[in-house]
This record gives sequence, C-alpha cells and structure tokens, in this order.
Amino acid sequence: MKQFSRPGLAVVAAAASLSIALTGCTESRTVESAPVGADGGPVKIGLVTKTETNPYFVKLREEATAAAEANGNELIALSGKFDGDNDGQIAAVENLVQQGVSGILITPSNATGILDAIEKAEAAGIVVIALDTETDPADVVSATYATDNTEAGRLLGAYIKARLGDTQPQILTMDLDPSASVGVQRRTGFLEGMGVPEDSPDILGSAITQGDQTKAQQGAENLLQRVGEQVNVVYNINEPAARGSYQALKDRNLTDRVLVGAIDGSCEGVQDVADGEFAATVMQFPKEMAVQGVAAVETYAATGEKPSGFIDTGAMLITDDPVDGMESQDTAWGAENCWG
Repeated sequence: MKQFSRPGLAVVAAAASLSIALTGCTESRTVESAPVGADGGPVKIGLVTKTETNPYFVKLREEATAAAEANGNELIALSGKFDGDNDGQIAAVENLVQQGVSGILITPSNATGILDAIEKAEAAGIVVIALDTETDPADVVSATYATDNTEAGRLLGAYIKARLGDTQPQILTMDLDPSASVGVQRRTGFLEGMGVPEDSPDILGSAITQGDQTKAQQGAENLLQRVGEQVNVVYNINEPAARGSYQALKDRNLTDRVLVGAIDGSCEGVQDVADGEFAATVMQFPKEMAVQGVAAVETYAATGEKPSGFIDTGAMLITDDPVDGMESQDTAWGAENCWG
C-alpha cells in the first residue's frame, strides 16, 4: 500500500475502487495459512473503539471480527463508554495487554490522552495501529488506517461552495469536541473547501455537539435564535449532528433555503440525502480500516513486520445533485456501499 499523500478527487475514487479489490484478497485467505500467536495458537487481536453502540463502530467491530475469524484468529473488542471516554480506552488497552494480544487496533477518543497506554503496549512487544482517528503525534502508533478527514471536509466544502455559486455563504458549524483531532481536521478541510478563513464573518456561529443529534439540535436552535434567516449553510461533523441541525431548521421553516452537509456515509445518512434533507454527505469506508488493520496485525504476528505511516482508506462525495468538475456518486451507489 502506497503511503499517504493528499489525493485529488480521482485518486479518492480510485481508493474506493481499490478497497473492493483489497477486501476480496483479504477474505480469500484460508485458515491453513493463518499466522499463529506467540503461544502457537490463534493470533489474538484487540480492538478498542470510542463507543460500543455507534453504528460506525459497530460496523468496524463486525468487519474486524469477520476478518480475524476468516483466518482462524480471535478478535477481542472493547470500547469506551461514550465518545470522549479516554479513561475507559486506557483501561481497555491495559486489559488487552494483560490478555496477551499480538496487536491492538484503536480509534482514539483523545488524540493525546491515550499516548502513555499506547507506548506501554508497544514496549511490551504489541503492535498498535490507529483506525479512523490519528493520534497526536501520529507516529506514537506504528500506522494509521483512516479516512483523510481534512480531505473529506474539503470535498464537502468545495461541493457546498459550488452549489452556492455567487451567493455569499452564511455558515453555522456543528462541531465535535475541540480536543478531538477528527473534528478539527474535518472543520479545517470544510472551510478550506469553502474558501473561508477561520476568522471570517461569514461564519455566523458554532456549537459543540460531540456528534450527538440532540446536542446538535439544541445548539442549532440557540444559534438560529440569534442569526435567524441569515444562514444558508450548516456544516456538520457527522450525520447525527446533521439530523439535529436539520430538525432545528425545519422547526423554523428554513430547510428550503439552507444547504445541510455532513460526513459519515451511513445507510441512514445516504437516505437523508436521497430524501433531500442533506445536500450531500461524504462516505467513509470503515470496512477497509478494519480489514486492513487486522491483516497488518496478522502479518506482524507471522513475520515481525510492522506497517508504517498513514494509509488513506478513501472517501466519496454522495449527492443526487452533482456539480461540474467534482467527482461524486449518487444515493443509489451510496445505498450499495454504505455502512450501518
């Protein structure tokens, strides 16, 4: 796998196509050729997600479990209690070290708060790989398999800008917790795609949502009380936040004049685009993160070879209102490739 460099749209589309081929190769391996763990038995692979119930992480867990079991290996899945539960993730990593795993796949809730636990795991001879979310610094883990979140945000921003045409943007942003690198990267990319600096007066207001629908609706309602009908764009960190902000707009009869955009690519989010509630979403591919991460741990167990760097697992703009010059797929394609 080639090391990461920021792709253009054509490369992003190619990455999605490549994902299908890579997945097929991984699933074709047999138990007879499977690597073994240090004790001569199946390889134990740990997975630590941000939460247990979020559909995105449920998909990640299901695909990682299937990939491990296809080769006769074992996946042990743990998680934080909520998005941002750094202490819960630290405890999960320590638990997996005690269970003698060969590798740990982790979606860090806090880019810096989990570093000590990761370093201790690596010092114990365990390869640690980030999925979905980078650590800070990124090289604390051996490798990261993830969406380029800055690029995903840029895709959404460039699309919304094209849809606005000559109309001046008046933006509300529904953001993640400021400590979460995913939220910072997506927002930064979105504003870059829009051509709007962080200190621009075109940003009418922002709310911290933690990616939660209810918090996003409350935040949007509070902002709309102040800015009223000025708004014409609402950026959302994810699709649950977008559903919350859309409901706040609907309650004020503003949905016809506001473009709502999100990042995720869940089946529910794709349907929201099909229903005309979202202008677009940017699809991620959690299956690729899981399958490639599991394969990397299996390789490490068999050969001692660690993966390295950032491996981009692709992103695709999903909309039924394409614009010239931008690669995108419609919601029919989205429904066939979505998760959750």
